[in-house]
Amino acid sequence: MRVSHVLSPVFDDPNLVSAAGLVPVLELAEQCGLSELLREHLTIPSPNRTVKARTVIAGLLAGADDTDGLDVLRSGGMKRVVAGVRAPSTVGTFLRKATHGHVLQLGAVNRGLLEGLACHVPSLVGSSNMVLIDLDDTIREVHGYQKQGAAYGYSGVRGLNALVAAVSTDHSLPVIAEAGLRKGNARSGDSRDGTRPAPLPRSGRIVPNRQVLTRGDSAFCTHAHVAAVMDARAWFSFTIPQWATVHAAIASIPENAWIPIEYPEAVWDDQAGGWVSDAEVAETAFTAFTSRKNDEQVRCRLVVRRVKRLSGNIKHGQDTLFDTYRHHAFITNSTLSTVEADRRHRGHAVIDYLDVGVMPMLCGSA
Repeated sequence: MRVSHVLSPVFDDPNLVSAAGLVPVLELAEQCGLSELLREHLTIPSPNRTVKARTVIAGLLAGADDTDGLDVLRSGGMKRVVAGVRAPSTVGTFLRKATHGHVLQLGAVNRGLLEGLACHVPSLVGSSNMVLIDLDDTIREVHGYQKQGAAYGYSGVRGLNALVAAVSTDHSLPVIAEAGLRKGNARSGDSRDGTRPAPLPRSGRIVPNRQVLTRGDSAFCTHAHVAAVMDARAWFSFTIPQWATVHAAIASIPENAWIPIEYPEAVWDDQAGGWVSDAEVAETAFTAFTSRKNDEQVRCRLVVRRVKRLSGNIKHGQDTLFDTYRHHAFITNSTLSTVEADRRHRGHAVIDYLDVGVMPMLCGSA
């Protein structure tokens, strides 16, 4: 007699599912019109494309990173949860027929689904009077010589550039309203390739009759982005690069105009080499994009936050002759007070929630 010590566990009980959370999620998606939106917008030349697209969506929700991972939907009772599951090879053939235009069609599906979610789940966008739109991008490393669009970008990593526009409020976390995958060497704020998120008109349908504030770092401080925000009758709050005109405007601010503020919690500053718990803010009138024609120049507010430079070389009890500061400036057309405008602008850091939790999943199967 020979005893085999090799066990091969098989998940084949027809009454069990490995991802029970799919049940309420897919039911909510259907209530919001997922299948109808796929049938209306998606035109990939393949039979049963709606079923195949639903298979991909359900597989991603269940943790699949590639087409082979979609096999998770064919185990146990998963076929009863996700109707019409297709084999990974069938889905792979379906995905290879997709073009850039089809990706844009899926963007339309996402926008329609978000509108439906806002109706069925009001807490998704909260009840605040102000809607916040944050723009950001990230580069994720990819491998393979034939990877389409892979290139070395500003981070020095060979990868793809993911551009995201997220909607949030004071009472809700960011929700992706628009996303685009670009070449790895694309500039953060570049919109020439047609992938610039345009969530402003749609935010009016998702959360009507609310003031919209669009935020972004200096890479998005371009005339195209500012003009798009103004055309939508929204507010903008963009970090502005340290141009010569910005330096001159900061230097013109009188000393008695600076208003002390205190951060709720101290933050570590790598440049200063210490903890920062207070700062000062001030503002001045400013004209942005002065190199353009007069009717394209933007007259707005320049809000500046300054923090004292800390030096670890100063001996104990020996003060500096005069204080020096680091300045962080941004432009805005809002009517908020100086302190409140600065607080709102600093809130752009909420986009880091996506960088840590969502972006890796976005680019994981790129």
